[in-house]
Amino acid sequence: MTENRLNSGSGWWVFVFIGLAGGFLAGMFGVGGGIIMVPALVIFAGMTQRVAAATSLAAIIPAAAIGCLGYAFSNQVDWLAALVLAVGAVIGAQLGTYLMSRIPQSTLLWFFVSLQAVLVVSLWFSEPDRGASMTWNFVSALALFLLGTFTGTIAGLLGVGGGLVVVPALIIFFGSSDLVAKGTSLVMMIPGALSGTLANYRRSFVDVRSATITGLAAAALTPLGALAAHAVDPQLGNILLSLLLAFAAIRMVMTHLKQRRETS
Repeated sequence: MTENRLNSGSGWWVFVFIGLAGGFLAGMFGVGGGIIMVPALVIFAGMTQRVAAATSLAAIIPAAAIGCLGYAFSNQVDWLAALVLAVGAVIGAQLGTYLMSRIPQSTLLWFFVSLQAVLVVSLWFSEPDRGASMTWNFVSALALFLLGTFTGTIAGLLGVGGGLVVVPALIIFFGSSDLVAKGTSLVMMIPGALSGTLANYRRSFVDVRSATITGLAAAALTPLGALAAHAVDPQLGNILLSLLLAFAAIRMVMTHLKQRRETS
């Protein structure tokens, strides 16, 4: 049995505006835009949290595909890192969608929020170097795989693309430049989002019409976000990213507390 997906009073333009906002964030910060799209789909389109998360994950696919091209053309993608992250993300996305209806989301949510708090503080003290590159060895490759698996699980369970973890983690722990981290994150996001979306579609969680409109609108504005990322000073970029992470953590906690009040 499928869930109620769409508020009949919602016009296509609602999904266009939601997609434009999510697409700019995707290009600017290398994230999927789900942190904006999921609550907007719940509030303005009348979707349940589960369907909004699944629909947002589907809409991320075209946005990430278009957004990564701008970074790739300027040689700001670490393709090997993206591949390792993607393998982990595909596995994690399947795990996340499997766990979506089987475990309390609060467990992963509070762990995710705690991690975001650490990353926010760390970004203020890191000094990004746009000429930096990651060092490769067995330990770093294994760490990237585990990072991809975790972010894929986040994508499948919470409906965010994983960039909220991958981008700051690559900058802080792997020595990546901010632009390479964003470009690599967008490339990594595509197979993980595809994997999670296929699983969600089989469970009838994806509103295909809404995901298509939202995703196309997001893809239209993602290149502008990428241009903005290149124009911004790297230290300022770190600060803006930390503010986005803080907003994401606060918004997730508020949503969780609201849902608990409504069900109590």
